[in-house]
Amino acid sequence: MKRIIQVLAVVAVISAGSFAFAQSSPQAKVVAYYFHGAFRCVTCANMERYSREAIEANFKDALASGKLEFKAVNVEDRGNEHFVDDYKLYTKSLILSLVKDGKEVKSKNLDKIWELARNKQKFVEYVTAEVNALMKDTQ
Repeated sequence: MKRIIQVLAVVAVISAGSFAFAQSSPQAKVVAYYFHGAFRCVTCANMERYSREAIEANFKDALASGKLEFKAVNVEDRGNEHFVDDYKLYTKSLILSLVKDGKEVKSKNLDKIWELARNKQKFVEYVTAEVNALMKDTQ
């Protein structure tokens, strides 16, 4: 009988821990994808760097909690080709994807990054504002 109580106590502790872990993982998140090809010009490399810097500098808590992710993706790598069709990509792009319960429910192509590529401050402000707007939907 004592052994059964010990086993039940262990199961209860494990179950409580699993429940707490499940509660802490985000149900909604934003994924910021920077899509590029194998050829990387200076401007394209800068746009990825500025995007990453904007997100890492302004969204530390969201990154740490998993509510925001940044991923640089080479669409020419095997297995990534589908992104071209998924997002109708025709050039290097920064796409924000709102994911709820494991499924994308909304996405936005931040197409002004090309206009702002030569102005880091305005580029970072634009990316920050767009991420902020979409992050509101993760609440």
